[in-house]
Amino acid sequence: MRIERRAGERFHTEIGWLDSWHTFSFGGHFDPRWRGFGNVLVINDDRVAPGGGFATHGHRDMEIISYVVSGALGHRDSMGNGSTIRRGDIQRMSAGRGVRHSEANAGKGREEVHFLQLWFPPVALGIEPGYEQRAVRDEDRRDKLALLAAPPGEGGVVAVHADARLLGALLGDGAIVMHRVAAGRGAFVHVVTGELLVDGVAFGAGDGVGIEGADLGAEGGVVRIAGARGGAEVLVFDVALNPR
Repeated sequence: MRIERRAGERFHTEIGWLDSWHTFSFGGHFDPRWRGFGNVLVINDDRVAPGGGFATHGHRDMEIISYVVSGALGHRDSMGNGSTIRRGDIQRMSAGRGVRHSEANAGKGREEVHFLQLWFPPVALGIEPGYEQRAVRDEDRRDKLALLAAPPGEGGVVAVHADARLLGALLGDGAIVMHRVAAGRGAFVHVVTGELLVDGVAFGAGDGVGIEGADLGAEGGVVRIAGARGGAEVLVFDVALNPR
């Protein structure tokens, strides 16, 4: 099965300081056809204006990754963490048995912050809340897939307590990367910026495509991603699939 989610078809929230596009059902937006892909439950594409931000609020039993595309994102939480997340940074927060945090545009002047927030269900409930933030160098993902997040011990830039792996690449025009997906798993490709081809089909910024089952083959298969028209920044989610 191949499921396309084009940028303009996503759910949209606009409240002055926030311009957010939701690949999957989120908040007041719900459609049973779009309740995530496997165990990636949320892909929110957020732009926060200068002076704007999310006031302190709570989460529990969720693995949350923030990936900054441009600008600076300020973070504070009930674990005592206070940080600024910038382009190329990846942050993982394990909500576990409960955590409160706030996020705000930490830039100066008129610069908005553009970031993606990603949610995954944890492998166990009620774990100790945790926090991790790391920088990813451009050269480590230029024309190749870097393992950005993975279960502990698997070599991800950050560890995520979920049955999911997040990979990312900066692809030049014509550069090709391949990702092998094991049997029983799926891949969701999200275009952060630019344009690319996924198995020969064109996608642009904000577009996504999920691939599973017969489209991968009984033994799993390979997803082919190629930069196009100047290249692209891309994320690939390798996830466990929910029973259908």
